[in-house]
Amino acid sequence: MIPNLLSRRRFVAGAATLALASRATAHPDASGDSGGTQRPINPLVRQRADARIFKHGDGLYYMTASVPEYDRLAIRRAPTLAGLATAEERVVWRRPGSGKLGGYIWAPELHDIDGRWYIYFAAGDSADPFRIRTYVLRNTGRDAFAGPWELMGQFQTPWDTFTLDSTLYVHRGRRYACWAQKEPGIDTNSNLYLAPLATPTTLAAPPTRLTVPTLPWEIRGFKVAEGPALIEHGGRLFLSYSASATDACYCLGLLTADADSDIMRADAWTKSPEPVFVTSDVTRVYGPGHNSFTVDEQGRDILVYHGRDYEKIEGDPLFDPNRHTRIQRLYFREDGTPDFGIPVGNGEVPDRFAPADAPGRFVRHERDVLVVGNGPLPSTQFRQVRGLAGAGTVSLEAVDAPGRYVRALPNGDVVLASREGGAAAARASSFEGRPGMADPRGISFALPGTDGHHLQHVGGSLRAAPVRGTGARSAATFLIS
Repeated sequence: MIPNLLSRRRFVAGAATLALASRATAHPDASGDSGGTQRPINPLVRQRADARIFKHGDGLYYMTASVPEYDRLAIRRAPTLAGLATAEERVVWRRPGSGKLGGYIWAPELHDIDGRWYIYFAAGDSADPFRIRTYVLRNTGRDAFAGPWELMGQFQTPWDTFTLDSTLYVHRGRRYACWAQKEPGIDTNSNLYLAPLATPTTLAAPPTRLTVPTLPWEIRGFKVAEGPALIEHGGRLFLSYSASATDACYCLGLLTADADSDIMRADAWTKSPEPVFVTSDVTRVYGPGHNSFTVDEQGRDILVYHGRDYEKIEGDPLFDPNRHTRIQRLYFREDGTPDFGIPVGNGEVPDRFAPADAPGRFVRHERDVLVVGNGPLPSTQFRQVRGLAGAGTVSLEAVDAPGRYVRALPNGDVVLASREGGAAAARASSFEGRPGMADPRGISFALPGTDGHHLQHVGGSLRAAPVRGTGARSAATFLIS
């Protein structure tokens, strides 16, 4: 029996009001949600690389990741994504002091197979820590935290070579393994392979080689294709993977197949000619990669990945501990392809705001002018932060222009501006978030101390003006995605 898979939705209207309290690991949702929804803060978990996060059928989020010491396997779980930041981390296995599996321990993934818990992980030997192979642990009980865990053995592939980053995915009722491996006769560090599973440690058919790193962005430092993750959307299957060295060159590529095709045929997959997710000097996230996919509490798709806060690394980047687990929403373009955007940087997970009177269009900035329309994803993403004017208000910070905030001018124009300007500028950049005037699932932004002025969509622009009439109420209501 295959566990029930949680559905993903492209767009879900967000919670109504998000008047934010002081900066902390997570902010409570002030909409009156009795569920106590919290807003995640990036980095979600520091010094945890190669993270896999998923929402299980028991309603909990589970997380596994590489630790900087590369010496153990640990699990954390929480009822919310934000809760993973402070959740207990339970060590379920430690490498032996010598011999087989006594080397580096990398990239664990926790999976539920027919009601039993398994962990796939890569391990070297104490005498040769880089002699990496994939192994499988099985929980003999029903509780991933309780154990006990037992070693089932090595994951069997056609070659006894460097093997890592194994993930599982159920497609059309069949469970597949996808992994990275060095194939004899091919001059790369690792390629990607796919095969159906017979048992947790064996394959039901010879594997298909999906891709070999050959493009310039895949071979910077090392010739790498690793860290696969799969997501289905709009009748297509998307397989993201990481490429190049684990410094600032690290990035994501994408393979795409028709969901109804024979995914075991290599020619069913097409490769993105350019990376889809890369280092951002603007947001100061370097080497984003080794991702996974999950959903948030509202069912919206979430991208999980790691990245550093700085570019320059002393020594081997593999031994720099500061690859932090990060999350952000994953969006899809009108043609159904995923838009990864840019790594959004540290702070609250950002939102997009669509006026209720203009479905499919978003508040965005064109340089310093706020408009409503469509454009590059980063220009439509704003982080809701504690208001510059103080508690009880919220300010909107542009993701791709850190330190610049939405500000209402006296003439009603709305612009993007820095914090400079004193108390008056802070007040003009701070709003009261209220349930949407035309739809309580949305949010309306009121300007404190004015005669009912709200942010609203007017003729393709964002304006600050009194709300008069039903149409204006709709224009002053923003659905969050």
